[in-house]
Amino acid sequence: MFTFSEIKICSRLMVASIAILLLAACSSGPEIKSDYDREVDFSQYKTYGFFNPMGIENRNYSSIYGSVFREAISREMESRGYRLSDNPDLLINVSARLQDKTKVTTTSDPYMSGGYYGYRHGAYGAWGGYGYGTTTHVSNYTEGTVNVDLVDRVLKRMVWEGVGVGRLKENRTNEETREAINSALTEMFAGYPFRAN
Repeated sequence: MFTFSEIKICSRLMVASIAILLLAACSSGPEIKSDYDREVDFSQYKTYGFFNPMGIENRNYSSIYGSVFREAISREMESRGYRLSDNPDLLINVSARLQDKTKVTTTSDPYMSGGYYGYRHGAYGAWGGYGYGTTTHVSNYTEGTVNVDLVDRVLKRMVWEGVGVGRLKENRTNEETREAINSALTEMFAGYPFRAN
């Protein structure tokens, strides 16, 4: 029998695990954005570390996806001259969330278009009795958001944020998920214009 707090932790982890899959599961790839605090002197930062636990992890253990994110982010940071440290200048957090969405699309189609009435070639319309028909299409989907935050450890202030947003799509292999997370983080960190030193 699970306690209420264990159920709460399990459901939070399940949501986070599903949401991070958006980086791998979006049919057209996630929309990636990033921004930074223009009042901060980034030349002061030389080292980085990770929140423990990160927002996508449980207090008691690191998930597989937590490890994938750590490796991909470390690669990006080290390629920019930063070093992993136990006493870092920058702390990195990864968080995720899911949101159910509904998309409603309505199109108007004139009854007289094409076919028999095509002989008019759009030169003139029919009398008022013809009018227009409308078609409405409703689709429900789940949108996932993944945030990567770089935080000044001393000031406890976020100085850079990368965000990936997209629709979730199922049936991806673990390898496809890893490749997509790596690809999305490469794109995300392309918006990080700084280097250590």
